[in-house]
Amino acid sequence: MNEAAARIYAAIAAIPRGRVASYGAIAARAGLPGRARLVGRLLGEVPDGMALPWYRVLRSSGHIAMPPGSRGFREQSRRLRAEGIEVKNGRVPLSRFGLDADLDHALWGIPDN
Repeated sequence: MNEAAARIYAAIAAIPRGRVASYGAIAARAGLPGRARLVGRLLGEVPDGMALPWYRVLRSSGHIAMPPGSRGFREQSRRLRAEGIEVKNGRVPLSRFGLDADLDHALWGIPDN
């Protein structure tokens, strides 16, 4: 595994339970800003035996990237909801559940507009 992949996998592994992050945020945290597509590609190539919270990674809009209604979409929705993350129409309000959510949103639960 190359260094970039190792850093991306480490950034994904560090997303805490009950939080989500965008592909772009993961790339930035791994020191690879602008490499969101690399994050997506690497999620599809996770080495056997490596357990990652893949379901906590979303599009920058908060949407699940898999096709609505697909098996992967349903599994991701189920896993997110099991952690108390709100999923509505395939979208998670990043202002409340995002890794970098604004402190006021985190404390007071101000809804996403």
